Amino acid sequence: MRTGRVILLTGAAGGIGAVVTARFLDNGDTVIATDSSEERLHSLVATHRARPELLTVCGDVSSETDVQAIAAFARARAGKVDILINCAGYFPVQPFVKIELQEWRRVIDINLTGAFLMIRNTLPLMAGRRWGRIINFSSGSVFKGTPFQSHYVAAKAGVIGLSRSLASELGSDNITVNVVTPGLTETEAVKRTMTAEFLAQRRTERPLKRAEVAEDLVGAVFFLASPDADFITGQIINVDGGSAMH
Repeated sequence: MRTGRVILLTGAAGGIGAVVTARFLDNGDTVIATDSSEERLHSLVATHRARPELLTVCGDVSSETDVQAIAAFARARAGKVDILINCAGYFPVQPFVKIELQEWRRVIDINLTGAFLMIRNTLPLMAGRRWGRIINFSSGSVFKGTPFQSHYVAAKAGVIGLSRSLASELGSDNITVNVVTPGLTETEAVKRTMTAEFLAQRRTERPLKRAEVAEDLVGAVFFLASPDADFITGQIINVDGGSAMH
């Protein structure tokens, strides 16, 4: 496995992002961890005992100014980015008829526009070096059209379209672009948003009848970041215990 890479990871202090961060640190990579919460970033640093390979910068991926600052931080501290992982997400549960335009735009901005801004501002740190990885988190909800999350599902479907177009566009510079689609992953944020009864029901509906946890996603992300995935681009790896088969 190639080590010593520079990973830029959004949503790095969240339930999934923190586990992904740990995996790359354990591999000997430098991780530039960004999150919208300074408090969560401090907790992430404390967890890893202030390891020098872990660099943190607070920012909102839906803000162009913040994303430009994140990219500037990466340039100043590492001089390059080998792998960009767009893991940040926002997933409110609302009936369609109650979604106000402001909330629609917020969900689209964080989940889709945030990926656009991160890629747009990170590419100068990746292009021209003949090797790069972009790994975008979408959602398994796009395959079934999950009710009460039409804004979220629309944004995550957009992430897939964006990723496929970029895979075609960036392949000439040997930059791959792929997507991971998690199923309903029982992070603390999900447990706060959804009822225990709903989560229990979802476990019974999938072939692998247990809770999906953040650790279930690390293998797919790490594989797509590895030399083993050198000839894979524009693809989706669906990690949902078999809920959607395609």
